[in-house]
Amino acid sequence: MKHLTLNIPDKLNLDERDTRRFLAAKMYEFGKLSLGQAAELAGLSKVAFAEILADYDVSLINHPPSDILRDATQF
Repeated sequence: MKHLTLNIPDKLNLDERDTRRFLAAKMYEFGKLSLGQAAELAGLSKVAFAEILADYDVSLINHPPSDILRDATQF
């Protein structure tokens, strides 16, 4: 596993939880992570992660049907 350190200015008032969830949502949106991988990065279950995607203007259904079916069988 790779580690990444981000220096976020204090004035942005971002906490680690919000930053991880935002990053996970956007990486899922761009197809860099599967739903399960993004949920893990966000520290959530797949169902909980799917429920917060709208908070980041990310659609749950933005992948090929084969990917959706594969993820759905893992619930």
